[in-house]
Amino acid sequence: MFLFVTRNFPPDIGGIQSLMGGLSHSISDYGPVTVFADNHAESPNYDKNSQINIHRIGGIKLLRKYRKANLVNDFITKNRNIRAVFFDHWKSLDSINIKNSENLKVFCLIHSKEINHEINSSLNKRLIKNINYVDYIIANSHFTKKLAISVGIKENKIKIIFPGINKPKEISEKFMSEANSIFGDAFPKILTIARLDKRKGHDNILMSIRNLKIKFPKIKYVSVGSGNEEKNLIKLSNELSLTNEVIFLNKINENLKLSLIKKSNLFIMPSRIEGRSVEGFGISFIEAGSYGVGSIGGKDGGSSDAIMDNKSGILCDGNDLGSIYDSINQFFENDNYLKYGKAAKDFSEKFYWEKTIKKYLELLES
Repeated sequence: MFLFVTRNFPPDIGGIQSLMGGLSHSISDYGPVTVFADNHAESPNYDKNSQINIHRIGGIKLLRKYRKANLVNDFITKNRNIRAVFFDHWKSLDSINIKNSENLKVFCLIHSKEINHEINSSLNKRLIKNINYVDYIIANSHFTKKLAISVGIKENKIKIIFPGINKPKEISEKFMSEANSIFGDAFPKILTIARLDKRKGHDNILMSIRNLKIKFPKIKYVSVGSGNEEKNLIKLSNELSLTNEVIFLNKINENLKLSLIKKSNLFIMPSRIEGRSVEGFGISFIEAGSYGVGSIGGKDGGSSDAIMDNKSGILCDGNDLGSIYDSINQFFENDNYLKYGKAAKDFSEKFYWEKTIKKYLELLES
């Protein structure tokens, strides 16, 4: 049996959510899986159609945390056949009794942003205390491993396993038609799927779109996601007179998301470092690649593991508007986007879950 303790889980949308969903479902081919996850408005339908056992915990955040810990501890006590427990975040380890668990391998996944705390700060001390009891710390990129070492995590426990993706699937004509109606006859069709956070670089994308309107009069940019920058970005879009060129979509289902990826010509997320917030990997680049779409990403953080620079896409300086603008021009010059898309599709095959899950199993059996 495999146990998952996570705050981030489908049907909620996001990189960690996709990672934990893909990992739990992939490892279910090798034994029963039980998941303790936070509640979500659409979780009843998702859970009903899932082949794994999912327990949802709702309520106020602080009370939810301790209620979940009590349920997990009780589950571990009553089930002695658990082979491994997987945590999505070091904070998910709070109040979980794993210190004296025999024959139980403990994995904790790390993603850069949540471990990037100043050494000897209260959060850093709590991080180190929690993660000391873990057998394997799974970094999502070389950048994340380097960052983990710099904040005091023991190097010998850190293993790099890139997030996996599902193989591309056939999408119904209904959702393809909906994506067609959103993009219309635009070119280029540019897409971002990400939380609306400053570090994702949406503001610089919008300013680049304004500057590209002269060269590409039929340009269209679609941003999928929500976040605390939503109002600011909508305001900026209006100030730049991009009403016809930019569409913000807040919450969409998985099939429409995939349809938009498949219809797009470029996936862009020029991430930058904002304070201690930094992109750890960028699984969306790989997912876009699986549908034959190349990417432009920021050079800061772990995007260099998700984009082969000048092969499957381009790495730019997310702080430099000129660098983003030039990268988009280069991407479409001489139909380069077709070349990038083909290379991105080939590259994405290395990340299929059927291959990625074997790296976890190797650690489990070592």
